[in-house]
Amino acid sequence: MELPLDTVRHGDCIAEMARLPARSVDLIFADPPYNLQLQGELKRPDESRVDAVDDAWDKFESFEAYDAFTRAWLLAARRVLKPTGTLWVIGSYHNIFRVGATLQDLDFWILNDVIWRKTNPMPNFRGRRFTNAHETLIWAAREPDARGYVFNYEALKAGNEDVQMRSDWLFPICSGGERLKDEEGRKAHPTQKPEALLARILMAASRPGDVVLDPFLGSGTTAAVAKKLRRHFIGIERDAGYVATARARIAATEPLPEAALAPAPSAREAPRVPFASLIERGLISPGAMLTDSQQRFRAMVRADGTLSLESAPGLGTVASIHRAGAIAQGAEACNGWTFWHLPSHEGLVPIDRLRAEFRSEAALAAE
Repeated sequence: MELPLDTVRHGDCIAEMARLPARSVDLIFADPPYNLQLQGELKRPDESRVDAVDDAWDKFESFEAYDAFTRAWLLAARRVLKPTGTLWVIGSYHNIFRVGATLQDLDFWILNDVIWRKTNPMPNFRGRRFTNAHETLIWAAREPDARGYVFNYEALKAGNEDVQMRSDWLFPICSGGERLKDEEGRKAHPTQKPEALLARILMAASRPGDVVLDPFLGSGTTAAVAKKLRRHFIGIERDAGYVATARARIAATEPLPEAALAPAPSAREAPRVPFASLIERGLISPGAMLTDSQQRFRAMVRADGTLSLESAPGLGTVASIHRAGAIAQGAEACNGWTFWHLPSHEGLVPIDRLRAEFRSEAALAAE
């Protein structure tokens, strides 16, 4: 069977995943039933009713029944996931620990757990527990020795003020104009997730053109965000009303311009540049004196692309930019590109900036 790209499938997720080709999906986002185990109506102190999740699809006879369901859909998901693909699953304290244990039992490899901290959580009306202000996402690879899975580290860091993206994410719950309503003004789906949450997941762990599967599509957030970010999507939903809502939402979604989604090249993908190439190109001259950012250590650039340490420790040592930086600091290793700086009228310039300039010139020359 060919992949039913950019479609919403109406049916049971396990049966529908069984119809997909094996190893055909790049990323799976799953928002399964949480098995909230609500006992009767949830009310506020003034006895007004809370619009809680009490739908039949969230109810299971026992923990054993929920565990069997979890194992079944995870096995189906594992079959369709590419060896380089990853799975994201979201849950609350009611279910996420059971899901995590099953993931490990099935030989998925957990890469991270991510906390979605809500800026506007529902309060604990009775005042007998902490306000439940977060949900947990598990990010897992298909198998323990997985290699080549997508993680757009550099792009995430660049968009986070050049600081590594952390595993605690702050987003409001879905509300306002983003919250879908039916004709009577009621929530179209009780657990609609914010688009910003899905956008970060897809931008972190997929690329344009990848295939994203959501086996519990609900109101269609994953598919709508995937279309906007120019990923292919496959959505599965067993409720006919939600299917109609999702299809209408997706049809009204426009993809972003391709230029806005062009992936930033990672450091691993960028062409290798020997330090000697900067000297040959005239971007730095033999005899130039380099220093670290705090001007504690000095090294002279030699014509062959090595450095001669001009300060202790290691005075007189000749080595590569990396080894010279490690010796100067008394460290096992060092990234010489970020450690060494060239004094200029702009102040201290990291030699990595010169490497970036070299790459830009080379790219223009190749056009």
